[in-house]
Amino acid sequence: MTEELSILREQAKRFLERQFVPHRERWDKAGVVDRDAWRAAGAAGLLCASIPEAYGGGGGTRAHDLVISEEIGRAGLGGGFGAGAGVHSNIVAHYLLAYGTEAQKQRWLPGMATGDLVGAIAMTEPNTGSDLKSVRTTARRDGDAYILNGQKTFITNGQNADLIVVVAKTDSTGGAKGVSLLVVETANAPGFRRGRNLEKIGMHAQDTSELFFDDVRVPRANLLGDVEGQGFVQLMVQLAWERLICASGAVVAMEMAVELTAAYVKERKAFGAPLLTFQNTQFKLAEAKTHAVIARTFVDDLMVRLLAGSLDPTTAAMAKWWTTETQCRVIDECLQLFGGYGYMTEYPIARLYADARVQKIYAGTNEIMKLLIARTL
Repeated sequence: MTEELSILREQAKRFLERQFVPHRERWDKAGVVDRDAWRAAGAAGLLCASIPEAYGGGGGTRAHDLVISEEIGRAGLGGGFGAGAGVHSNIVAHYLLAYGTEAQKQRWLPGMATGDLVGAIAMTEPNTGSDLKSVRTTARRDGDAYILNGQKTFITNGQNADLIVVVAKTDSTGGAKGVSLLVVETANAPGFRRGRNLEKIGMHAQDTSELFFDDVRVPRANLLGDVEGQGFVQLMVQLAWERLICASGAVVAMEMAVELTAAYVKERKAFGAPLLTFQNTQFKLAEAKTHAVIARTFVDDLMVRLLAGSLDPTTAAMAKWWTTETQCRVIDECLQLFGGYGYMTEYPIARLYADARVQKIYAGTNEIMKLLIARTL
């Protein structure tokens, strides 16, 4: 943390408390965050903070992104705006920055920075999860365009998205080498349909959708990388950062759970004494706080490595699986200390519990993370 990052943290905190927190319950019920909120976040500098100023971004580093993401989580918005903004700013914008042509970057990134364009990435299919080389969505070349056909599911920002980076097969016989990334501009895409806004265990304010592509004509100029067959490599390069974001979110959730529970057990009484006076309560919170501190130390170290350009995919996989597994255990132990109140959604600990479970699934399941780590043994 530098002075600049500390100032950004405080600015983000104040903005979120004033502008977004009052709408949290309404967004949860609606299952989607207002489009106006995206534009407000853009005006406040909370979108695309690490994208160069030449493309409308904040001109910062990945550290700026992470500070913003952490404050969104601390405001209790991680299961809504936080997840969507993470995909938009930390993933989609960086795919465009890393692989887009100059024309593509000039065309799309400024709108993403202002919130006028919302980004999504469509990887998962009904029968294909972590095995991305086996996607069935196809993109057949037809003159100066591709004809896109397929179905995607569990797509974050699916209802709001204006730009969707679609993982598709440009060569159905090429395996991983046949995968390409195409950008679909939803405002001008006949044959594109949004399906249901899916109902989930947690993260209720985050719109998560089915998407359908029926003979959607995508200009050849919307291929990322300018060469077919680069998609799988592009995905693998970017996934280390995505997994570190998951780990950071896990740390924030653990820290919040410990803080909320410590405050609760100091006030709540049983058998005439505060819960904190019981040895079991002390031991459980001591363990939870230790896990949170270890996770924070680990993730901070990896962030330093990332900024230095030395974070390897295997260590990122370690961070993703261990922090998210630990997140779920810590929050479960903390919720138990709330008793029946912990099961009530009006209590933040209940939302933390519901939102945590998916962390072990997306960005590559934790089982996949272990396989990646095992290959290095």
